Amino acid sequence: MPEHTAASRLQLSGLCFLLQILTIILFAVFVRYSPESSPSLCSQNCSWRNQDSGFQHPRFRDVHLRALLGFGLLVAFLGRYGPGSVAISILVVAFAIQWAVLIQGFLYFFLNGKIYVGAQSMVSADFCTAAVLISTGAVLGRVNPVQMLLLTLLGVTLFTLNEYILLSLMGVSDSGGSLTVYTFGAYFGLMVSRILHQPHMDKRKEQQDTEHQPDIFAVVGTLYLWIFWPSFTSATAVRDNTEPWAVLNTYFSLAASTLATFVLLPVLYKESTLRMVQIQDATLASVAMMGMAGEMLVTPFGALIAGFLAGLIPPLGFRFLTPILCSRLKTQDACGVHNVHGLPGILGALLGTTLAALATADAYGGRLELVFPLVAQGSRTATDQALCQLCALPVTLLLATLGGCLTGAVLKIKGLRSPPDTQYLENKVLWEVAEEGCDRGASRKETGTSTLV
Repeated sequence: MPEHTAASRLQLSGLCFLLQILTIILFAVFVRYSPESSPSLCSQNCSWRNQDSGFQHPRFRDVHLRALLGFGLLVAFLGRYGPGSVAISILVVAFAIQWAVLIQGFLYFFLNGKIYVGAQSMVSADFCTAAVLISTGAVLGRVNPVQMLLLTLLGVTLFTLNEYILLSLMGVSDSGGSLTVYTFGAYFGLMVSRILHQPHMDKRKEQQDTEHQPDIFAVVGTLYLWIFWPSFTSATAVRDNTEPWAVLNTYFSLAASTLATFVLLPVLYKESTLRMVQIQDATLASVAMMGMAGEMLVTPFGALIAGFLAGLIPPLGFRFLTPILCSRLKTQDACGVHNVHGLPGILGALLGTTLAALATADAYGGRLELVFPLVAQGSRTATDQALCQLCALPVTLLLATLGGCLTGAVLKIKGLRSPPDTQYLENKVLWEVAEEGCDRGASRKETGTSTLV
């Protein structure tokens, strides 16, 4: 066991070194600052596509803090894997951002043989990183860091492909990522989990579920989400004209989803007190629901309704769907991404489809050109736009499923897997943890809670 752990650490060290050298070489050859990010390189009549025009760097800061601190703290409630998973999350973020800048750059920011990076490209990379972090939540505790890096490598590539098909080729409006981030990330990770399913891991899963860290991690993580979620949802809104709608809709949705948690959980479970991770579930579900529709004309009361419905999904999902997912579909979902990200993302896509069908110039005014440019230009009718929004859902699910199968097959290569009886997947490998530091509380099966990635 010690010999295997030492060899695995060397394997991780070697892979990190190779990936970093590769990205350094690619950055040296292709990546340059965008002219708008370097005023000395661009005249007043610069012909560049104004990547940073109307885009403020504090917005990137908010999105990055949400991705790093929000997700990092929210994976820390599992006592057996929590602190180690925070380290792995930081590793994933560090590599995913670099790789996303390259892959997305070739599709979106490539000009004259160079990739021009600025604040907008960094925000796009953070969105991609968020999708990968969601995927890792489905396999947390069953893959080693080397496999996690390979999952990131393939996940970023497949995410970018799906995003390009939806946003550039199909003309779908999904500024907050209901489909591109939440739905793709959740079902890509779930399919990887299904391919990696091993019956002998069931006992390990049970032990994982019965050990929890104190809720202080959940408290801090949820506060970060409440502070930075509106910035995340509105970060890619076209210019500043549609940003207020996205911010307001997100806040209303957050508030309603939290109340929904307090409404439903006392009915489903006998415990009289709620755990903070349950409020985390509602927080993430509401934003996944509002991702596509955030910049659309949801109306304030519509945002409240959508948020309330989203807040009902995680408790019901953990109570009724998760046991079926595990027992019949043989898919282990360590962090509950199906209930927290997947289902709300699908419903958010359906909500966006409905709003697209109802879009009119009278209702949107000048914002119609920003939210649905093809409709405003007369290239599409509102019905055609709605059909495109709807067709984007099966396209995303198909790419997530096929990509998950491919990635799972790669991760199952014999040389990459860790023996099931080792402690390689626990905190001790990359993180020093005291044995008495875990809070052995009630299991998720009893409380209906999850971590949120």
